[in-house]
Amino acid sequence: MNRRLILFLLVVTGTVMVPLRSPAPLIYTPGEGWYYEMFGSSTKWQRPHAKEQVEVAEQAYKDKDYSTAMHAANRVLRVFPLSDYAPRAEYILGRCLEMKHKDEAAFNAYQRIIEKYPKSGQFNDVLVRQYEIAGRFLDGEWFRLWNTIPIYPSMDETAKLYAKIVNNGPYSEIAPQAQLQIGAAQYKGKNYADAVKAYQTAADRYSSQPDVAADAMYRIGVSWQKQADSAEYDQGAAAQAIAAYTDFMAFYPDDKRGSDAQKAIVLLKAERVRGSFEIAQFYEKFHKWAGAVVYYNDVLQLDANSPLALQARERIAVLKPRLKTATK
Repeated sequence: MNRRLILFLLVVTGTVMVPLRSPAPLIYTPGEGWYYEMFGSSTKWQRPHAKEQVEVAEQAYKDKDYSTAMHAANRVLRVFPLSDYAPRAEYILGRCLEMKHKDEAAFNAYQRIIEKYPKSGQFNDVLVRQYEIAGRFLDGEWFRLWNTIPIYPSMDETAKLYAKIVNNGPYSEIAPQAQLQIGAAQYKGKNYADAVKAYQTAADRYSSQPDVAADAMYRIGVSWQKQADSAEYDQGAAAQAIAAYTDFMAFYPDDKRGSDAQKAIVLLKAERVRGSFEIAQFYEKFHKWAGAVVYYNDVLQLDANSPLALQARERIAVLKPRLKTATK
């Protein structure tokens, strides 16, 4: 037999007979990424039963070894997804992600507890953790791409986080404050109309909780006032703000913010008077006498004692003869 052939067969036979270790599987876990796990290995964090495995995760978390805690918690979720210890593992995972400043991933981990384990004893704790995370985004934390790259702060996305909390437990202890914070996020994002809607929902849904309802009604007035002051002066929004503040003072006459509401009403009325007077001047400038008289009269109706009211009366007296002449 050819010597080269014999040598080749010996090499092949020897290679086949040498025991080989199976390649480690590549494992992906949400919020943690990819890593290798050797089957049959005796790594320090693997255990054969769910209870023991979650205990490893808990101890690692206490020791601030968050990477090991996440590995152990994820293994519970992957190998023992239906065990009684799965919700606890998911909760530990969320806490670790928070400690690693991956708040979106942590929020989603807590959300999975709500969706997959709705009867979990950690339900209220989960809502509190989600509320804390949403609060950090409300304070300006940036949302991240792939839980890694900061891309932008977003009050609209923050409002969605609070909305999830409310939907998770609309009558939980944390829900009224979360509903108010939806409005706060929209207000901070200058979406004043959406802020009003959120606050109105809080006032209606939690009317049996005076502190929440009063806060919501006051913030409705503030939001309408901000809308009135934004860009070009919005007369309709100003009227809504006055109505909201008036309702607030009527329903909660002893609230300390009543004096602030009254001052806001005075300012809003003054702005409405000024707005109507300027519109009247605009019509008069282009010889639209009827329109001018309507808005000068509006000045008188809004505040007959304002400094501009005297000028409005004078202009009406001047324009009325012109109206009669124009109609002949």
